[in-house]
Amino acid sequence: MRAKGIAYDTGFVRHGEISVPEFDLDVVARDLRVIRDELHCNAVHLIGGSPERLEQAARIAASLGLEVWFSPYPLELDQAEILELFVDCARRAERVRAEGAEVVFVAGVELTIMNQGFVDGDDVMDRVRRLVSDPSRMQDVGERFNEFMAGAVKAIRAEFAGLLTYACIHFERVDWSLFDIMAYELIRSAQVADQFPEAVRSLVAQGKPVAITGFGTAAWRGSGAAAPSSMGIVENDEKGRPVRVNDGYVRDEGEQAVYLRELLEIFEEAQVDGAFVYMFALNNYTHRPDEPSRDFDMASPGIVKVYDDGHWEPKLAFHAVAEIYARI
Repeated sequence: MRAKGIAYDTGFVRHGEISVPEFDLDVVARDLRVIRDELHCNAVHLIGGSPERLEQAARIAASLGLEVWFSPYPLELDQAEILELFVDCARRAERVRAEGAEVVFVAGVELTIMNQGFVDGDDVMDRVRRLVSDPSRMQDVGERFNEFMAGAVKAIRAEFAGLLTYACIHFERVDWSLFDIMAYELIRSAQVADQFPEAVRSLVAQGKPVAITGFGTAAWRGSGAAAPSSMGIVENDEKGRPVRVNDGYVRDEGEQAVYLRELLEIFEEAQVDGAFVYMFALNNYTHRPDEPSRDFDMASPGIVKVYDDGHWEPKLAFHAVAEIYARI
């Protein structure tokens, strides 16, 4: 595995509200040093909706010698807004790359369900329900997506001279001839566990470099089997902010650690080009050990638990990832 990485949240922007209100560059630098020195990563997937924050974090990561995966993450935008975000970020990524950093531009993540204009629906859950209820829609979605992305890639490449990828869901049927690296959001659930290793090997066998992004699970008992929806144990308000944890769930950091260990070993055995654990910290899913109904970290894929005062502590998954990355 060439790129040993993890996703780092710079703040998701949804309906004009950002999930990380404070963005302290000293804190970012501290976190990225931990990612390099304690997790033994040589790459970081910087995700978020603020172009300025992405550029700031990219410069810090580059100064630490990390390969930067510069990843604007549009949420609930229309196609024109997505393209505007991409072009702005491509210019910024090129500035960082031109100064000597290794930079890969990630042209979005799961665009078709996270945004407007590809699948009918008011929000991501509505779009997913519509697709599940009528899988025949998926061909039309793929056609719309590739038509949009052909133009987007042309606009991005006019600004950015480095490697380009897109973090896809399988049904999007990406035209990979547009990209330098194939990146898949590949999350193992109980339903596909027996087929998962071979599925990864089949992706690698296609010949183009493969990166696995977006994989991880939360820290509750049974989360590994339900990994694609392991964050679904939390009720959210209309702006997507967590309100309470549903009843009946038991915190289990060990399950998260075992899950990540197993997937990283599968990816290494299959010789993927890169893997990016999702994620370092989900800052707005705070850990409240004395309030189980508001211990949102139970539903967080983060490998550190974040407290209300902003400090974090490693979870068992942190140590599992560090051990794997140190030896591969």
